[in-house]
Amino acid sequence: MAVAAATAAPGFDCRKAWAETLESLAAADERIVVVVNDSVGSSNLGGFQEKFPGRTVNVGIAEQTMVGVAAGLANGGRIPFVSAASCFLTARALEQIKADVAYAGFNVKLVGQSSGIAYGELGATHHSIEDFAWLRALGPITVIAPCDAWETAEAVKWAAAHEGPVYLRLSRMKVPTLDLPDRVFTPGKAELQRAGSDVTIVANGTTVHLAIEAAETLAAEGISARVLNMHTITPLDTDAVISAARETGAIVTVEEALDRGGLGGAVAECTSATHPVPVQRVGFPGFMPTGSIASLFEEFGLSREGIASAARIAIRRKGA
Repeated sequence: MAVAAATAAPGFDCRKAWAETLESLAAADERIVVVVNDSVGSSNLGGFQEKFPGRTVNVGIAEQTMVGVAAGLANGGRIPFVSAASCFLTARALEQIKADVAYAGFNVKLVGQSSGIAYGELGATHHSIEDFAWLRALGPITVIAPCDAWETAEAVKWAAAHEGPVYLRLSRMKVPTLDLPDRVFTPGKAELQRAGSDVTIVANGTTVHLAIEAAETLAAEGISARVLNMHTITPLDTDAVISAARETGAIVTVEEALDRGGLGGAVAECTSATHPVPVQRVGFPGFMPTGSIASLFEEFGLSREGIASAARIAIRRKGA
């Protein structure tokens, strides 16, 4: 039985894995460039800029221009990685992402930094909880939310080799490295973190280790919870979702994002069309108050006990 465990901390900043991997790839492929909006420091790209100054394009605080420039570079045969805070990249430049990247199908890699509520105390203007819903609606963009440093590095490698638009959603929150042997990162293919038969918890990004902890809590109560790391929202691993629905009869989705339109919405759409089961969605209801990351996670159920509670509700619903 596959059982993953989250290492005790202190955890790792996935932005470091992203930057180190990109530098290594750029050393081997001169087509790789970065385009930023005065965000070299916050994107951890100081080392990249020092090594490849001629391949670092800083347009200043002009997100629409940033995406447009990246589209032009892609059209010219480059592999541009656009790196900026998710809240500004996906909101201010959404039209350019739609028309210049998704519609045109250009080979642009969008990297959303400090996603979700990583800017907790700065409030709703700096939170990026709508990005899954916005970008999932655009179709051609592969949307990936890595859960730890290893998966971040693998996702960056895959994005660089993939021909087509990609959105990588990274956080500045430190997360544990998941202890699962023989891991293979395959976009569009969910990673089984823990087997289970009573309920399935589907999570991604910063919430995967919390889902594993919740499964441990449930196991102590005699409840067998399957845990899926759904790192790719678009395309969704519908086979894994349908199997979970048929074999466990209840699903909980967990995401550091809106509780609709993103991972939870994708899973609910899939099950309703194929094998309807209770789907309990854990996420944020809308604009978030100002507060620490920890307090907001706790208040809105993105915690070990909050997820376990949602699983109990889902199990009760399937027996109703």
